[in-house]
Amino acid sequence: MAPALIAVILIAVVLVVIIIKSIRIVPQKTEAIVERLGKYRVTLGAGFHFLFPFLDRVAYECSLKEEALDTLPQTCITSDNVSVVVDGLIFIEVQDSKAAAYGIDNYRYAASQLAQTALRSCVGKLALDKTFEERDSINAQVVEAIDAAAASWGIKVLRYEIKDITPPDSVKAAMETQMIAERQKRADIARSEGEKQAIINRAEAAKLDEVLKSEGERERLMNEARGKAEAITTVADATAKALLTVGETLNSAGGADAASLRIAERYVEAFEGLARQSTTLILPAEAGDVASMVGTAMSVFGKVKGKDGVPKADKNEGQGDFGFTLE
Repeated sequence: MAPALIAVILIAVVLVVIIIKSIRIVPQKTEAIVERLGKYRVTLGAGFHFLFPFLDRVAYECSLKEEALDTLPQTCITSDNVSVVVDGLIFIEVQDSKAAAYGIDNYRYAASQLAQTALRSCVGKLALDKTFEERDSINAQVVEAIDAAAASWGIKVLRYEIKDITPPDSVKAAMETQMIAERQKRADIARSEGEKQAIINRAEAAKLDEVLKSEGERERLMNEARGKAEAITTVADATAKALLTVGETLNSAGGADAASLRIAERYVEAFEGLARQSTTLILPAEAGDVASMVGTAMSVFGKVKGKDGVPKADKNEGQGDFGFTLE
């Protein structure tokens, strides 16, 4: 091979290397820290960039994406001296690539260790029961503690989440016993409330039943009284009409003879009824003289009418007589 060809090939290789060294493509959501002769020169954003070969070099590449860092489980002691194992997850984001590259050697490790320290401090201020109830408060306190220290690292702590809190087995057993007792207590309270409500409902039902019975009895008595009053009124009206009819009949022609005949019939019927009901009879001396008894009855009727043959109730009103004169 000719020396000239070898020289051309070497020059071509050198040019390719120079081109490769001078070209830098930075991906999206990534920043590159460029140093020239070991000194910070510039921060390259996403895109296509040219560098001075052999003078400039990319010293660091920082991802601007949100990162999730898993913190190792650690033992924390609560304020009531109970040891619990807590592990969590921290979410961070690089906001200043230069500070993240030169502010600390490994910001991921530093953030994880600081999260563990802050977590132990927060749990130590709380009782065991509160550690389960105050998770959001613990998370916020850890984020605040890391953020204050990581400001010079160029990173932002977005949030911290406790994954699990594991108490000792003895504490677990005690908590389960307490939980069972609490649930039994709630069940007893619910049962007693139900029995109380049932008693109240039965009492109200009995009261309503008595009220309805009394109202029904009152309505019944009122209906009976109303019925009796209507019956009395009906009987009185019928009696009044009957008396009026009798009076008109007595004032008509032959009324006195009809009254005498009716009195005689009733007289005979009365003695017939006495004979049926008893074997012993007490009779007046003139029991067989029906005419005498009828005359006596008609004389009483005549006295009721008055001396002039006009009824006393009608004498002052100019009413007519019955059309006959008693002897």
